[in-house]
Amino acid sequence: MSKPASSNAALATRDLKHLWHPCTQMHDHESVPMVPIVRGEGAWLVDADGRRYLDGISSWWTNLFGHTNPRIAAALAEQARTLEHVIFAGFTHAPAIELAEELVRVTPPGLDRVFYADNGSAAIEVALKMSFHYWLNQGHGEKTRFIALSGSYHGETLGALSVSDVALYRKTYAPLLLTPFLAPSPDTYEGEPGESPEQTAKRRLAELRALLERHAHETCAVIVEPLVQCAGGMRMYHPSYLAGLRALCDEFAVHFIADEIAVGFGRTGSLFACEQADVTPDFMCLSKGLTGGFLPLSAVLTTTGVYEAFYAEYSAGKAFLHSHSYTGNPLACRVALETLAIFRDEPVLERNRQLATHLARRLEPLRDHPHVADVRQTGMIAAIELVADKASRRPFPADERRGLRVYLHGLQQGVLLRPLGNVVYFMPPYVVTEAEIDLLVDTAIAGIERAVTG
Repeated sequence: MSKPASSNAALATRDLKHLWHPCTQMHDHESVPMVPIVRGEGAWLVDADGRRYLDGISSWWTNLFGHTNPRIAAALAEQARTLEHVIFAGFTHAPAIELAEELVRVTPPGLDRVFYADNGSAAIEVALKMSFHYWLNQGHGEKTRFIALSGSYHGETLGALSVSDVALYRKTYAPLLLTPFLAPSPDTYEGEPGESPEQTAKRRLAELRALLERHAHETCAVIVEPLVQCAGGMRMYHPSYLAGLRALCDEFAVHFIADEIAVGFGRTGSLFACEQADVTPDFMCLSKGLTGGFLPLSAVLTTTGVYEAFYAEYSAGKAFLHSHSYTGNPLACRVALETLAIFRDEPVLERNRQLATHLARRLEPLRDHPHVADVRQTGMIAAIELVADKASRRPFPADERRGLRVYLHGLQQGVLLRPLGNVVYFMPPYVVTEAEIDLLVDTAIAGIERAVTG
């Protein structure tokens, strides 16, 4: 008997006939199931056969307040009946204006200008180009380089990939990329024996200082993900590094670019990660949670000083000529406004702290697991480092794909986990309950047991 046209099997067959999926070796789908999702309900996704999956990774870290959130959906529908899009060069509209006003209000003080783009990688491109162009307009055309952290990841367009240091993504395209200076990451996991997270940060700041002493004259900016290097393996570090970074950027006259694409909007326990160090970067890149997971949108916030370096007569040739067809899209801006309104109207951060505490309590026993080298957490982001040998921290060979075993076990149990290599992590929507966190952790523990045996 043939499968219904809307079944998992039927949809997967149609998909694999034409589609090419991101971050995927498509050959894997000869054995790894393609999961067709037909609807979402809060923290859950539902496939074409009616199976439910708890979204433990917020659908690539985008979803904040649940799938098909009724409040955000209503705002989107209302905007769609009014204005869907208009060119953003020479034209404007209320959703874009109001969103810019709200972003300036809620971000660290001094970020007074907002430039819209379509996604996180595009936001990084904007910030890199804007930083370089600022220095060019100021008569410092010799500043053409950037400093990034070891293990960093900032996106997959060429500029964003240029300031990334994850070989899996970067190696193939290296001949096409800029070459950044790499500063050692303040990653606590890589700290010296007996060293506190703050001491690791201090030591790494000294190494960054040495790098700036040699290269500040040719450096536009230092770019970091504040507190958590997400796609680089959920590496976490002490907030004092950000305070020291701000001071060094001021001392050596280079910009500080904060990539808060993944860590912004409450993920780390504060609305923005930079708040935990009480610093204002020169550029703050936002996306993912900005629209609550509904639509593509990103924003780059910067200072009046940067803006004024471009403000001149047309004949001066100082304009920032960067554009996207859907810049400032009204639908996305309206959805983002509603997302920020939920933060304003509801005790989101307070509830997140309670959920984070529960998650930490549930993960604590894993610290003693013979194949777990580290359990780390920053707010609503938690990660488990799987290793072949705990004492030496020797990793499992990458080609054994232990994390894939965790993923497949999760699907069998109705839980979406998508480890980064051998790092099992949790980044659920904020509507998740303590009971659902229990399901996430219990499923991950069972999946880890399967992954580390044999």
